[in-house]
Amino acid sequence: MSALARRLFAAGFAALTGLTLGATSQTAAETPAMRVGSWTNPPIGYVEFCRNFPGECSAHGDGEPVELTDLRWGDLENVNTFVNHLVAPATDLDFYSRDEVWALPETYGDCEDYVLLKRKWLVERGWPTSALLVSVVFDEIGDGHAILLARTNGGDFVLDNKTDTISAWYESAYRFVKRQSAGDPNRWVSVGDPRWTTQNTAAAR
Repeated sequence: MSALARRLFAAGFAALTGLTLGATSQTAAETPAMRVGSWTNPPIGYVEFCRNFPGECSAHGDGEPVELTDLRWGDLENVNTFVNHLVAPATDLDFYSRDEVWALPETYGDCEDYVLLKRKWLVERGWPTSALLVSVVFDEIGDGHAILLARTNGGDFVLDNKTDTISAWYESAYRFVKRQSAGDPNRWVSVGDPRWTTQNTAAAR
């Protein structure tokens, strides 16, 4: 594990002990990696995207988390920031005149479009698809939102079009709902987010 990974891993455990976001006796997790549950349905927009671009939904590389070296961390920072500034935000309704269009953006896009482009570029840099998981969350005001989750041996990290700062998943204000399976990009799994109690969930909605 690189020096960077060790620092992030240590910071992760410190953060886990201090969570106040609806923490219960089972706070966040026992490691920086999140826990997943049963199979669930993928978003309909993702299904249509894969039908139109099957090559973007194929598995590449092994199923292990990526070793978090300084070079790999640079990949995440560079791609996250570049895509965030390359693509201008626009809703599907405004740009396509219909909802739930997942696409690789060239000029405009919404949250899932940013995610797909970041994922594509990181795969082109040699990242396995098992370490780049499209994830669905409820954001800080309770709206549905998509982020890219990077799986590493130093924990799972959020790449988000709302910020150029990359954070550990448990440091975000988001409630994780579901994500791609690490073993198969065409299957999705539910995510139990123990930082949130039933009261937190109701309030967010």
